[in-house]
Amino acid sequence: MSSLKHLAQSLGLSITTVSRALDGYSDVAPATRERVRAAAQAIHYQPNSAARSLRRRKAEAVAVTLPTEPGRFGPPTFLNMLAACGHRLAEEGLDLMLLPTAGRVEEMETYRRLLDGRRADAVIVVRTRLDDERVAFLKERGIPFVTHGRTARSDEHAFIDGDGEAGFREAARHLASLGHRRIAHIAAPQDLTFAHLRRKGWLAALEEVGLSDRPECTAQPTEAGGYEAARWLMQQRTPPTALLCATDSMAIGALSALKEKGLMAGRDIAVIGHDNLPAAAFTDPPLSTMEIAAPDVGRQLAEMLIARLGGRDSRELQTILPVRQVPRITHGPVN
Repeated sequence: MSSLKHLAQSLGLSITTVSRALDGYSDVAPATRERVRAAAQAIHYQPNSAARSLRRRKAEAVAVTLPTEPGRFGPPTFLNMLAACGHRLAEEGLDLMLLPTAGRVEEMETYRRLLDGRRADAVIVVRTRLDDERVAFLKERGIPFVTHGRTARSDEHAFIDGDGEAGFREAARHLASLGHRRIAHIAAPQDLTFAHLRRKGWLAALEEVGLSDRPECTAQPTEAGGYEAARWLMQQRTPPTALLCATDSMAIGALSALKEKGLMAGRDIAVIGHDNLPAAAFTDPPLSTMEIAAPDVGRQLAEMLIARLGGRDSRELQTILPVRQVPRITHGPVN
């Protein structure tokens, strides 16, 4: 065990944080820098001057893995957010690496390769799962990280998330107020935290307004998934009058399926999505949706990671942002 590792373990901090504290980086809290320096003096730790010089010249890397499909790079909802995040990290001399992965096994192999090879100093986790092996792995390794989204044990790590549960509850209640009594949910896989919470909000609203009919279909959170789910729902004996979709991508696919059946969203059936993708304003007709009510989520995510690198307690870095409705044309009173 190296002296630097020993020092980091004795302080309960990551090696990256201790290293940055000793190098005098401004993103490390003054109290943390002083604590690290005092501990280093107490054990007579002397940094290797050559390694320290190399470290100061090296732009440290923050890694984020993105789920992909053939010919596509990550869910579109993350790309603008990560661009803003990368700009803020660059101001602190940190490079953001976007790594496409296809499946959970490949993603974990990527994590091990990055960390075993010391190619990443911190990690941003997106599209979290209720039981997320990535979070457990990073905690075990002592690597600074933040998540976009919660897990079943969110009290133990830093995160930023939108209140999708409240957003879907509000949207379903609004649809009920317009006379809809068969409000279907096109759900994403329920191991994904965002999907679980949005479905939970939909169910809570139906319970509140006394609707026992709860049609739903689960699919992948893509246009193709939404298309197939909408087709299946509309083939049922009593088809729904409204579709509440877990993502805009799914809603866009659903619009295509409805058009094939000669149905117009907003006139014959209501459709609402989530994410407010740029494309949502240009569907035919324009898609009603919702979004996190904060224009700078990517920058906030970067600030949170910088704070973690500076030694801030993860329990002080947990944010749930409100979701606002973006009404357009695809939802209206029951026909």
